[in-house]
Amino acid sequence: MYAVIDVETTGLRASWHDRVVEVAVVHVDGIGRITDEWCSLVNPDRDLGQQLIHGISAAEARRAPRFDQVAGHLAGMLRGRVLVAHNLIFDAQFLNAEYQRAGFHPPLDHTPGLCTMRLASHFLPWVGRSLHDCCRAAGLRPYEAHSALHDARAAAQLLTHYLAAAGSPPPWAAAVTAAAELTWPAIATHPVVAVQRRAAGQQEQHFLARLVDRLPRLHEPQGDAYMDMLDQALLDRHISATEADALVAAAEALGLARVDVEHLHRTYLASLAGIALEDGVLTSDERHDLDQVAGLLGLQQSDVDKALAAGTTAIPQQRRPHAFTLQTGDIVVFTGAMEPPRWEWEEEAEAAGLRVGNTVTKKTCLLVAADPDTMSGKAKKAQQYGIPIVHPTAYQKLLAGLTAAAF
Repeated sequence: MYAVIDVETTGLRASWHDRVVEVAVVHVDGIGRITDEWCSLVNPDRDLGQQLIHGISAAEARRAPRFDQVAGHLAGMLRGRVLVAHNLIFDAQFLNAEYQRAGFHPPLDHTPGLCTMRLASHFLPWVGRSLHDCCRAAGLRPYEAHSALHDARAAAQLLTHYLAAAGSPPPWAAAVTAAAELTWPAIATHPVVAVQRRAAGQQEQHFLARLVDRLPRLHEPQGDAYMDMLDQALLDRHISATEADALVAAAEALGLARVDVEHLHRTYLASLAGIALEDGVLTSDERHDLDQVAGLLGLQQSDVDKALAAGTTAIPQQRRPHAFTLQTGDIVVFTGAMEPPRWEWEEEAEAAGLRVGNTVTKKTCLLVAADPDTMSGKAKKAQQYGIPIVHPTAYQKLLAGLTAAAF
């Protein structure tokens, strides 16, 4: 009977380049009972816009299906039903734009739908326009805003409230008949698994767990290519999902099992420990850094203790972590929605003697990304050219090093 929808998007302009990043559908029957629901993240193949609003990380979205892969299943859930949403114009425009981009022309631009926001003026007069205000006025329980599934469920419950108040038949009975008669294009349904957003606090499995287990390890694993990749991944003391995938792929290509990679990680940690001990003093910041790296590599604080106890004799002098620094005149590029605004970051960079680029080229030294897993065009170019991508926090440390060197 009814298909209540909600979408989370990269921005507000369906007619421009903003995309859907999450879509949910909740089925409601004629008397207001929820009968089915479906939700999935959607890979927009671009940056995710205001992530502080929708709360979706690029690490989650990059592993989600594209819209064209879920288009058939979604059409099956919408076909023959009255489309319902809180601010229907917004959601319908975005879905229509996604379908058009995928080469299909569904009847979304003239669907006889229901907008729970507009209906509120009749059923909930003197109430604010937001879904939260309407649900509260209707006596419905609180929900998690800016999650497509939670928003769609809340709008479905609001529709149930309206149906109970409207009586039978509801004043929009003609829309139910019209929706059943609309012709949808034939869209193939692909066997794609819906991807849900991670629960708050849920962490991704460590990339070491994805490697093959084998004992004993290789006599002396040849891991230079892996170690070079590790240098770049640890530049910002954060291993993004993209970098974790690349490290796993490199290990597999080199025939390295989990035990071999763990050996290389200990070797890497020993090198860092040796560098920290070169001046004979281990500062609290250096110890914190070693502990942080150990954690990222799947090692323990006891491994740091062993590396430090071994001293410089345990350092393979021929293989030391690459120390990346910024130099006056280097070109840096920024991408993603940042706080404070990006122009402030750019002004600070120029004041420190760096040059700020609008696009990534082979001359770019560093890409600073609000989310290092971003799928923006700038990030794709940086990956193509082997340019480091770092979080703003790591960039600030690099900038501090540049500023200190100037005095």
